[in-house]
Amino acid sequence: MSPPFRILVADDEPAQLELVSGFLARQGFEVLTAADGRAALESFKAEPVDLILTDQKMPGLSGLELLQAARAANPEVAVIVMTAYGTIEHAVAAIKGGATDYLTKPVNLDALLHRIGQVRDRQRLLGENRELRAALQERHRVEGIIGESGRMQEALSLVRRVAASDATVLIRGESGTGKELIAKAIHYASRRAPGPLVRVNCAALPEALLESELFGHEKGAFTGAQAMRRGRFELAHGGSLFLDEIGDLPPHLQVKLLRVLQEREIERVGSSRPIAVDVRLLAATHRDLEALVKAGRFRDDLYYRLNVVTIAVPPLRERREDIPLLLDHVLAKFARENGKTIRGVSREARETLLRYDYPGNVRELENLVERAVVL
Repeated sequence: MSPPFRILVADDEPAQLELVSGFLARQGFEVLTAADGRAALESFKAEPVDLILTDQKMPGLSGLELLQAARAANPEVAVIVMTAYGTIEHAVAAIKGGATDYLTKPVNLDALLHRIGQVRDRQRLLGENRELRAALQERHRVEGIIGESGRMQEALSLVRRVAASDATVLIRGESGTGKELIAKAIHYASRRAPGPLVRVNCAALPEALLESELFGHEKGAFTGAQAMRRGRFELAHGGSLFLDEIGDLPPHLQVKLLRVLQEREIERVGSSRPIAVDVRLLAATHRDLEALVKAGRFRDDLYYRLNVVTIAVPPLRERREDIPLLLDHVLAKFARENGKTIRGVSREARETLLRYDYPGNVRELENLVERAVVL
């Protein structure tokens, strides 16, 4: 059973205070009362509530001052301001001050009940969002990556150390080794976890489209640009941007990316106006970037900017001791997803799977197991 919804009613008019608090108590709410703003603030600090319902004009501490003090202590508390001065100026002042809503006195009790219902729905959604984000962080935490081999534990140890910083990280490894999982683990273990993690595959789009995808464009910047569009750098503001297959980034965009890393700002296609971006860059590649630099296909200055910290994800054939763990994990996963009961893998099949070299790495192992489960 969820705890009762707690409301603090603050009003210096005794009759109004008794009317509103009594009505709310009869609706099943837990109600606290205060006869002025200072008493309300002391009550709030002693016993946190879900909603403050306050008169705007009170002696000692006004409703707006109570609103500001309560929000400073708990930014998520809802505050509805009541006033006998039903002017636009008072309403604007309350909403600008951070009020959730605004009611004129005498308060229509049915309207009040409706507003409280809206507040409860909003707080329920905020709570669900927090739970979903926590579940997402748990799902992508470092401990959730399967691997007990020395090579994998070395990589995960480095993930834990770099997560606390804002350093650019270059993740290297063959296709299918789990480079994106490493990027997610870094992001969700960092201070940027509440912000977005945005992914772009640099090998999946032609140069013209990739430029617009990364940096956005202004209306009319090119044929078909019928409206302004924010790019992935802007969408990742306050979080992390994961550039997969960075070794395939065209030379023109290498220059633009270098500028972003140096200046911390971007320019949309079709504009020269700089836009500041607060983004941590995580990059991954299966290519030999040093060889690309020597061949003149990848800028050396960009390489050094990216190569602040390198995490090497070993291929599956070089961490065979992890195959049994991965096998059991993906078998249980696909059996659950397909509604099947799988009692295990025969000894012969398991030995075959353990001996195989997996050129496609973990992704290939997942594909083999999923096909076996489905068929």
